[in-house]
Amino acid sequence: MGKEQTILIVDDEVEFVEDLKETLEGVKYIVAVAYDREQAEKMVRSHEPDMIVLGTIMPRGDAFQFHKWMKQTLGFSNLPIMVINAPPEKQLLKGWRMDEGMQMDAEDFLAKPVEPTSLIPRIKALLDRATKKIRILIVDDHAVVRDGIKSVISLQRDMQVVGEAVNGQDGLEKTIELVPDVVVMDIVMPVMNGLDAAAEICRKCKAAKVLMLTQYDEQENVLASKKVGAVGFIPKAAASSRLLTGIRSVARGDQSWIESLQPHIEGQGNK
Repeated sequence: MGKEQTILIVDDEVEFVEDLKETLEGVKYIVAVAYDREQAEKMVRSHEPDMIVLGTIMPRGDAFQFHKWMKQTLGFSNLPIMVINAPPEKQLLKGWRMDEGMQMDAEDFLAKPVEPTSLIPRIKALLDRATKKIRILIVDDHAVVRDGIKSVISLQRDMQVVGEAVNGQDGLEKTIELVPDVVVMDIVMPVMNGLDAAAEICRKCKAAKVLMLTQYDEQENVLASKKVGAVGFIPKAAASSRLLTGIRSVARGDQSWIESLQPHIEGQGNK
């Protein structure tokens, strides 16, 4: 069981909240409670929970609005959420609307009635997944770039920077030493450039996924990155959210987001 992990219950049904709170505290979780959307947002900021159990709150639609706020707020966007909808007979009055359900991005979804004890293994599984952090090595010869990337990553609950390197050779050596999940690698660097370093990393450290940093109009570098074995690329001018999406996607082996960038990069390269 995770020690000192905090779970926030958001629900306005007092009996359900008290039963679930007692059950969770019985297995040594710290429990915080909110009964409406405004209170829930304040509790997220003040208690920094490890996951949310999002039940039913009124007015109808506020549960979805809170969920949406969570997913759009940097630092909380990757917090696991278990949604517990109203029972079938109450869903037209208090449950999630169909369009809200289609936009939902929760890690688990149930409907009342539920036995609190039956939620324990599901909650534990969500917390176990959430506490596995993506280990990241940043390789760039510019300190300001490294600091910028590190500051964004430091706000993510599912990521940690395990090291920094100032050139490709340094990046290769630290990849072998630190065994990161993802290497965020600049292309143009002294001593050894990013492409050569990526090729060596892909040959010697197959567990590490290389995510290259490039420019929008450098189509040749994008193609060269693929050729040496890098599994993704991010434009240096991209928003921080795209970098985070790239790191998560590369870590889990999903390259669909990369293909969505390709037409834009090719268009820039043809100008």
